[in-house]
Amino acid sequence: MCALTAPEVFDQDDTDGRVRVRDAAPPPALHGAVRRAVDMCPAHALTTTPG
Repeated sequence: MCALTAPEVFDQDDTDGRVRVRDAAPPPALHGAVRRAVDMCPAHALTTTPG
């Protein structure tokens, strides 16, 4: 879900399905999408940090 919600920040490997972070420090305009992506992660494997 994260790669679909914030594709500028997350990508999903076609081979193993693992999520890859494309941008570890996205611009403020993408922060809302990143928070939604983290909240929607079915495995709860993502977190955000302030900054």
